[in-house]
Amino acid sequence: MSDESKNSETADIDPNASPADLKAAADDILKSAPKDQAELSPEEAMQKLEIEKEEMREQLLRTLADLENTRKRAERQVTDARIYAIEKFAGDLLSVSDNLGRALSALSEEDRNALSEPGRNLFEGIEMTQKELHTALARHGVTAIAAEPGDSFDPNQHQAVANIPSDQPNGTIASCFQPGWKIGDRTLRAAMVAVSAGVAN
Repeated sequence: MSDESKNSETADIDPNASPADLKAAADDILKSAPKDQAELSPEEAMQKLEIEKEEMREQLLRTLADLENTRKRAERQVTDARIYAIEKFAGDLLSVSDNLGRALSALSEEDRNALSEPGRNLFEGIEMTQKELHTALARHGVTAIAAEPGDSFDPNQHQAVANIPSDQPNGTIASCFQPGWKIGDRTLRAAMVAVSAGVAN
């Protein structure tokens, strides 16, 4: 009878078998084990088990590390999705903000003072609408990028469209043509600025 047939016979043990039957079945399994395993000394068997234990421990640690990395990556993706989900929508609203800003800057201080009561109310309504829009954007993490004259030029947040002589220190912002915006840590739209070339000779 082959080893395979022995193994298949010893594997079919009655669950209600007596302890004596179970001991006999275990002896049969040990007898049918390959020679190199059956002939291991207790010390060698212990050493082999120690090696297998270490291998399983390393595999478990690697699996736990992978799970932790997956958990952190999933948390980061959820956070990013929450912060940047409205990125495209916010980008579309920037032109609305630009148009409101242009409408407000179209009148000089003198012209504003000369407005009639209804004209003043209209102007104030536009101002309030712009403030409300900026407040709503800020509530969702969309904020304006600082680009005042004298501020340091940051190529990650500012787009230089001109290099002009000015009273501001060389390399700083001389003036801002279009405000920039960021969402979280990302630049949504760079501020369009002129960089100072220093005082003209």
